[in-house]
Amino acid sequence: MRNDVTGVVLAGGQSRRMGQDKRWITLEGRTLFDRALSVLEELFSEVLVVVAKPNDEMIQGKSRVVADLIPNCAMAGGLYTGLSCASCSRIFVVACDMPFLNPEVIACLGSIDPSSDVVMVKLTHGLQPLHAYYSKRCLPLLEGMLKSQQFRVQGLAEQPELAVRIVDEQEIQELDPHFLSFYNLNTPSDLELAKKFFLHREVS
Repeated sequence: MRNDVTGVVLAGGQSRRMGQDKRWITLEGRTLFDRALSVLEELFSEVLVVVAKPNDEMIQGKSRVVADLIPNCAMAGGLYTGLSCASCSRIFVVACDMPFLNPEVIACLGSIDPSSDVVMVKLTHGLQPLHAYYSKRCLPLLEGMLKSQQFRVQGLAEQPELAVRIVDEQEIQELDPHFLSFYNLNTPSDLELAKKFFLHREVS
């Protein structure tokens, strides 16, 4: 278990496209939130849960719940809050709607160039900012982005002031051949596909 990196789960609670609160959607008897939280608690001694508003339901396990320091800034605001509140100089951040988090993939990414300010995977369809490592050196730039209403977290990977390590698919493919670690649920159709993935796992 790492004590030099803080695990952060973004669990803001806005699920407009899903039509229900994604945090409490159940897959194979466990909520999405519990799945994400348990993986991070297995890997990191400090885990933060970032929410849009204080919510006693989110207090579970050994994690600490923190509310957005700058409200209404979507994913970027959650990342800013996680970095600001973390005791460690680096964080690993995920969204709570990622049911296939792989501890081996997370550990692998954490061992790749730990001096970098950003370690982010690039798949064929783009960068994956919600399964990535960030250092507190990102905070001033992130704060500037929020003030200018720029909420695209991938933009941090383009900042020349930061040391950025982009991880190619080939570097993690052996651990996660189908890259399910990065699959998140935004719509009911995403949820149905996730159920099929679980079913396939059981019969294969």
